[in-house]
Amino acid sequence: MNLAPLASKRAIYADLEAVPSNLVAEIIFGSLVTHPRPAPRHAAASSALGGELNGPFQKGTGGPGGWVFLDERELHLGEHVVVPDLAGWRRERLPVLPETAWLEMPPDWICGVLSDSTERYDRVEKRRIYAKAGVAHLWLLDPRVQVLEVFTLASRQWQLAGTISGADEVSAPPFESHRFSLSLLWPFDPPAETKAE
Repeated sequence: MNLAPLASKRAIYADLEAVPSNLVAEIIFGSLVTHPRPAPRHAAASSALGGELNGPFQKGTGGPGGWVFLDERELHLGEHVVVPDLAGWRRERLPVLPETAWLEMPPDWICGVLSDSTERYDRVEKRRIYAKAGVAHLWLLDPRVQVLEVFTLASRQWQLAGTISGADEVSAPPFESHRFSLSLLWPFDPPAETKAE
């Protein structure tokens, strides 16, 4: 299913609330956009990445702690309502979780897991929204080709900090103190270097 605006009028939150629960709904530059829930390969990669970061950065096990991570959490960033796959906040910026179903505090880090139905929005519109909101770090993870792109924000512009692929080691901002093989994010795939040519 391709992402497409559902109406030509400017979407409001009531439009988003009316979307069936089996779809992810967002309001991006005034348009209501829906797409299916993540496919298993997408969800497995996202969950594995969250698990890899949770110990050292949220729990402080073998790492500095000081972060909180949330999966598929609705964010209200200005006029936009977006749902990144993973988002992380430094605890000093988000000392308590709000009681609302969404957060208005922009994260310090976002990871978008790319799929055929979401890639354009993740690469174009949502990158603009995150830059304007001041999100400092953006990772784009593509399980289809086993690639992680790491971006940092400088003067409201995204700068590519690195591209990691296959079974390469990940040590990337803002989580440089923890190293892990990117292959851990592809639990159902053989390591890239052992695949048939």
